[in-house]
Amino acid sequence: MTTRPRLGKGLGALLGEYLDPEAAPGEVRSLPLSTIVANPLQPRTVFTADELADLTASIRANGLLQPLVVRPAPGRPDHYQLIAGERRFRAVTGLGWPEVPVLVRDASDETLLVLALVENLQREALSALEEAEGYVALGEQFGMNHGEIAEAVGKDRSTVANLVRLLNLPGAVRRLLQEGAITAGHARALLAVEDPGKAGELARQAARDGWSVRETERRAGAARPARRRKQPTPDPVLQSLEESLREHLSTRVSIRRRRGGGGCIEISYHDDSDFERVFELMTGRSVGDVVR
Repeated sequence: MTTRPRLGKGLGALLGEYLDPEAAPGEVRSLPLSTIVANPLQPRTVFTADELADLTASIRANGLLQPLVVRPAPGRPDHYQLIAGERRFRAVTGLGWPEVPVLVRDASDETLLVLALVENLQREALSALEEAEGYVALGEQFGMNHGEIAEAVGKDRSTVANLVRLLNLPGAVRRLLQEGAITAGHARALLAVEDPGKAGELARQAARDGWSVRETERRAGAARPARRRKQPTPDPVLQSLEESLREHLSTRVSIRRRRGGGGCIEISYHDDSDFERVFELMTGRSVGDVVR
């Protein structure tokens, strides 16, 4: 029976060793830039010209104040993979440096991915979709559930689960989110729209007309297919309670009242991971604590 690799250290230790490394005397060495390759698990795919231009200008004027952190590249003798410093690596590449100062460290693939996520999250550099794809990669490659991912990157479990749900959006909505035309809040509201074409249309309207997240939620709710049976006049108190539950659980909630004072509360969830997220929000306990 094989076990998946573990980080083996707390997040604080990883941050100290890799993202803000302290080099022992003589530990920093120079490597030809041509022998260094980018982190293949880097979740960030968009680097703006402006931010790289500012960093490039600073390095040109002041030099590289912090060395890159690399590891030996698996299967490639005399080559190294970035562990930390993707922006600095791109900047010195643009400057045409033949060599660059580095610290060589050992790191597993899992550590490499977590560190790339954390380094970008610290700088708020990842888009919501890039962050979500990074979490999915951790889950698929290392068998980590949302709770373990959240612990590794210092986030709430519900935050991780809600971000991953954004990957279920239609392509048109994801593009607008990636471009910054709508926010993650707008995108989450559109998860309630089952028709991909309608979801894309609402996303474009939200971007064009500057809708608030609340307005987008209202329009998304109105876009749901009409029920066949005639519904009674909505109770404003129940509507207010439904809205509060929807905001708290980030999913669809319906309160149905029956004659005699009874009724039921219907809570929707997208998949098993989303069910675990909702369960934890409702009970304060993870599914794993209840079902062993």
